[in-house]
Amino acid sequence: MTINVHQPLIGFGQVRHTRLRPARHAFAYGTFFLMLPMRSLAKFGSKALAVNRFGAISFHDQDHGDGRNASQGGALGWLDALLHSEGIADAKGEVWLHCYPRIFGFTFKPVSFWYCHDTSDNLRAIVVEVNNTFGERHCYLLDKPQWGIEQTADKVFHVSPFCSVEGQYRFRFMRTSDRTVARIDHDDALGALIQTSVSGHLVALTTRSQWQALLRYPLMTVMVVVRIHWQAFKLWRKKVTFFSKPTPPQDFVTR
Repeated sequence: MTINVHQPLIGFGQVRHTRLRPARHAFAYGTFFLMLPMRSLAKFGSKALAVNRFGAISFHDQDHGDGRNASQGGALGWLDALLHSEGIADAKGEVWLHCYPRIFGFTFKPVSFWYCHDTSDNLRAIVVEVNNTFGERHCYLLDKPQWGIEQTADKVFHVSPFCSVEGQYRFRFMRTSDRTVARIDHDDALGALIQTSVSGHLVALTTRSQWQALLRYPLMTVMVVVRIHWQAFKLWRKKVTFFSKPTPPQDFVTR
C-alpha cells in the first residue's frame, strides 16, 4: 500500500454561529487551525510543527480520541481502531485532521474533523470529534460522505446549556486544494435552530506561517474558552432557556 506524502497545512479563516430562536444571536470570529495529514505525519514527521513536545504552536496526540500517546499508537491509532470497530476497513489512505493546536501548551477543541480517505484518495468517512466544557467527548461518524452533500446525525451529546439534547445535526463539508468549509446546523422539532460554520484559506505550515498566526491570534485557544462563556452570558441575559447537563450517552460513537 502506497500513501502519497502530504505536507501539513494551516488555515486562516472565520468561525460563524447564528441562533435563530427564541432570541436571535449571532457572532463571528477570526481564527486559525491546523490541517494535518496524519499518516504522512506519522511516517515522516514535520520539521515545522512541534509534535508531542512543547512549542509556541504544537500538536499532541493525547488531545484526541481516548488520549493515547504516541508510544500507544497515538491519535491515528485510536482513529483506525474506531473505524475498524465500526466496520470501516478501507479507509487506508490519507487522513486529514482539521483541529486547533496547543498554543504555548494550552488548547480547547470544541470540534475537530477527521477526513478519512481510501487508497484512491476518495473520501471514505468523516469523524466529527466534539468536546464540551465539562471535559466530555463524543464522536459522530459519517459513513461514505461526499463533498458538498448534506449528511445527518441525531444529536445525543450535551454541548451548550442553552440547547437541549434533541433533534438532528446537518453536516456539509467542502474542500479544495487551498480552502475548506465545514458547516454544522442543528434542527429541533420546530425546525432550524442553530447554524454554524468554520472556513478558511489553507497554506503550507511553515515557521513563517505559524508566526503569522501567533501575531494575529496570540491567545486564540484561551480566547475560545473565554468567548464560549461570554456568549453564554449574553444568552442568559436574553433569557434563553437553560438546560442542565444530562448523563453522557453510553456509546462513544453515533452514526
